[in-house]
Amino acid sequence: MAVNAPEMKAFLLATPFFGGLSDTGLDLLMSMLVECRFEAGATVVAEGEPGRSMFIVRSGRLAVRKRATSGSVIPISILERGDFFGEMTLIEMQNRSATVVAESSTVLYELTAQKLYACYKADIHAYVIVLQNINRELCRRLRRADDRFAGHQVGEDN
Repeated sequence: MAVNAPEMKAFLLATPFFGGLSDTGLDLLMSMLVECRFEAGATVVAEGEPGRSMFIVRSGRLAVRKRATSGSVIPISILERGDFFGEMTLIEMQNRSATVVAESSTVLYELTAQKLYACYKADIHAYVIVLQNINRELCRRLRRADDRFAGHQVGEDN
């Protein structure tokens, strides 16, 4: 998929990860992204493996899954255009918390921890905006998980 800079910039600004960035900050981060392509069925990241990068979904559909202690696989969410994942490893420096599998042919933009640190050194304002955006998304996910958990608990009582 050929993408020109204005198209890519418009796409990135419309995602929650890049919202609020100045043109300068966005240009810096755009220069740090690496495009990755995956065919349907490919595992992008696996639960438990080391991770030092995150991904923004340019196109395609991905399934996020987690293995239960019983060994069964639990579907967590579906990711599509504009979503991002893997950011937890950049913040807490732990292994991947879930497995992400491409359900269709997928194009992702990868941002490594090393590049994010370079952003910190080059443009602290852009770095802070990115961290705020990551934190907002993590809060949204926590609220959704709380709601699902509360709904599950209520459902068990009936």
